[in-house]
Amino acid sequence: MAENKTNNAEVEATEAKTVEAPVVSEAQANPEKFLKEFNWHNYEEGIEEVGDKKLAEFEKLVSENFVDTLDDEVVEGEVIHITDRDAIIDINAKSEGAISLNEFRYNPDLKVGDKVEVLIDVREDATGQLVLSHRKARVIKAWDRVNKAHETGEIVNGFVKCRTKGGMIVDVFGIEAFLPGSQIDVKPIRDYDQYVNKTMEFKVVKINHEFKNIVVSHKALIEADIEEQKKEIIGQLEKGQVLEGIVKNITSYGVFIDLGGVDGLIHITDLSWSRINHPNEIVELDQKLNVVILDFDENKSRIQLGLKQLSKHPWEALGEDVKVGDKVKGKVVVIADYGAFVEVADGVEGLVHVSEMSWSTHLRSAQDFVEVGDEIEAVILTLDREDRKMSLGIKQLTPDPWTDITSKYPVGSKHTGIVRNFTNFGVFVELEEGIDGLIYISDLSWTKKIKHPSEFCNVGDKLDVVVLELDVEGRKLSLGHKQTEENPWDKYETEFAVGTSHTAAITEIVDKGATIDFNEDIVAFVPQRHLEKEDGSKLKKGEEAEFKIIEFNKEFKRVVASHTAVFREEEAKIVKQAVKKAEAQAAEAKPTLGDANDALQALKDKMDGKKK
Repeated sequence: MAENKTNNAEVEATEAKTVEAPVVSEAQANPEKFLKEFNWHNYEEGIEEVGDKKLAEFEKLVSENFVDTLDDEVVEGEVIHITDRDAIIDINAKSEGAISLNEFRYNPDLKVGDKVEVLIDVREDATGQLVLSHRKARVIKAWDRVNKAHETGEIVNGFVKCRTKGGMIVDVFGIEAFLPGSQIDVKPIRDYDQYVNKTMEFKVVKINHEFKNIVVSHKALIEADIEEQKKEIIGQLEKGQVLEGIVKNITSYGVFIDLGGVDGLIHITDLSWSRINHPNEIVELDQKLNVVILDFDENKSRIQLGLKQLSKHPWEALGEDVKVGDKVKGKVVVIADYGAFVEVADGVEGLVHVSEMSWSTHLRSAQDFVEVGDEIEAVILTLDREDRKMSLGIKQLTPDPWTDITSKYPVGSKHTGIVRNFTNFGVFVELEEGIDGLIYISDLSWTKKIKHPSEFCNVGDKLDVVVLELDVEGRKLSLGHKQTEENPWDKYETEFAVGTSHTAAITEIVDKGATIDFNEDIVAFVPQRHLEKEDGSKLKKGEEAEFKIIEFNKEFKRVVASHTAVFREEEAKIVKQAVKKAEAQAAEAKPTLGDANDALQALKDKMDGKKK
C-alpha cells in the first residue's frame, strides 16, 4: 500500500512539471527550415517510409515465421482452442483458422495441442479469418499414400463400412475404396454382413485417377500366403491318394473341395453309388470330407476327386441269393422313353423296358405306366453281376392273357373292342390289355368301298367284332366287323336279280355311260348305249326312268342296268340267255369276270349290229 501511494505521487509531480513548461514545436520555432525538410511522402501515403534494408529484413522474418497461404499445399497446424462447433487451428499465418468438428468425427479424442494436417480452403473470410479444411487435407494425403501403396505393393489397413452391389465399401486412409465380392476371400462368401465394421488388411490392386476409383483386395494377400502351400500339396499328389478337404462350393454338376489351397472337383456321378438329382443331397457347405484322387492333368491344376470310391460297390454287396425270377421292390429313379430305371438296393438299379410293363402289344412311353419316385414291385428277368446289369419286368406279376385265349376268344365268338391303331390295310382293335386283333379293310363293311380305315372309324371308337381266325403260337387274332351283321347283298341278289325292273333317276353322267343309285348300297352302271330312249334320244342327269338289271355280281358288288332293254323285250330275252350262257361257261372254264363281260359285250354288239 505504501509503495502504491509513493508511485502515484511521482506521477502527479511529473504531470505538474509538464503543464508548467509548454512545448514549442520546431515548425513554430523555425517555419522555413520545417517546410524545407518536411516529409511529403509520409504525409501523402499516411505511413512512414521504410528503408530498403529494413524492408528486406522484415520480408525475411515473415518468410521464416509465417506459411505461404497462396499455395494449395497441405500444412501442419496446432489445435489451440475447441468450441462447441469448431476447432481453432494455428498454422503460423497472420490469423488462425477454423475447422468444423464434423471433420474430426473419426477422432473423437481431439484436444488442444494436437497436430493436424489442414488445407487452406478460404484465405480470408468476411472477418479476416482463415477457413481451413482437415477433410480435404486428409484426402490429398490419403491419395498420396494410396498411390504409394499401389506402386510399392504395401499392405494397408481398411475399415469395412458397408455392403454395396457386388462387394463392400472400405475406408482406406479416409478414402472410400471398392472391395469386390470375389476379392474378399479365396472361397465363395455366403454372408457379407460378417465383414461389416471390421478392420482388415488389403492390397491396392487398381486405381482409376480419372474417376477417382480405388479397388482393393483381401484375397490377394491370402493367395500369396497359400501359394507356397499349394506348390507343396501339388508336388505330393498321387492317384488313389486319400486327402481331407472342405466343401467349398456346390453346383448342379458337382462339388468343389478345398484341399488346403488347391481345389478339386467331385463330379455328381462320383458322389454316391446311388443316383442323385443334386449334390446337396449328399454334402453341405463347409463340410469336412475324405476324398480320393481319381485323376489330374499334367499341371495338376485340374484335380478329379471321388467320394463314392471310398466305400464298397453296392453290386459287390448284393446278396448271392438274389437270382432270376425273384420278386423285388424298388423306387423309380429315372424314366426314359424306352423304359424306367428302378433302384432295388442302394446303388443297384434294374431296367424295366416299356415292353415289359404291360402285356399290351401297343408300346407306349414308360411315363404312361410309372413316375419318378414310385415304389413298385417287379420280377428279375436277367442278372449279370459281372457287367452289373439287371433287367426287370412288371407285367410278369399278372397272368399272361394269351394262356387261356382259346376259351375266352374262340373262332366265331362276338366281342366289343377299342380301335387302337390304323394301318393302310386294316384296323387294330384291343379286346383287353394284351389281346389285340386285326380287322382287314375288306372286313369292315359289306357295302362301302373303303380306301383307308380312317374313313370308317376313329381311334378310340368301340367296334363290335367277330373272331375269324386265331393263331395261339403267333399270338395273332383275325377279326371282322362286317360279320356282326347279315350280308345285305344276299337280299339284294334276289331283289336286284337279272331281269328285274326298277325305277330311278340318273345320278351322274360318266364317259362310258351313267350311274344310278337304287339305294345307299346299290349303285348300278348304265352303259352309254343303254341310255337310249324309245324316241332315239338319251337320258340326261336327273331324269327318272325305268331300268332293267342286265348284270348282278354279289362277289364284286357289280350291278349293270339298261333302260333300252325295257322297251326292247326281245333284246332283253336274248341278253338274258347270253348272260346265262356266259355264267354256264364261267362255271365250266372259270374264266375271269372280265372275259365273261367281254364275251357278253361282243354278243350285245353283234345283236345291235343286226338291228341296225
